[in-house]
Amino acid sequence: MILYGLKTCDTCRKALKSLAEDGCDVSFHDVREAPLTRDRLVRFHARFGAALVNRRSTTWRALDADARGGDPVALIEEYPTLMKRPVIESDGTLHLGWGPETRAALSRDRAASPRS
Repeated sequence: MILYGLKTCDTCRKALKSLAEDGCDVSFHDVREAPLTRDRLVRFHARFGAALVNRRSTTWRALDADARGGDPVALIEEYPTLMKRPVIESDGTLHLGWGPETRAALSRDRAASPRS
């Protein structure tokens, strides 16, 4: 399982802690320290669409209207903090955020997968 996010993000830290407590083997990818490839961002955008862009962030509010109307993948490439987080990849399935829906889906995934 890979969690993509920011080490300074409270939600990412909560998700990492909870997953570790549940016995998950999670690797963390800080998108600021190691920016995502365009291919990976395109894949994330294909799965989540406009929801991938965090429109409540300080970074978003600082952008002018022209930039906000640009290609979301290019925006996240330039400003990694614009990506809503965390993005969690588990057994090839992508999940966005750390709400009840994501937690339930990951719980179902873990229950269905044999432990190694």
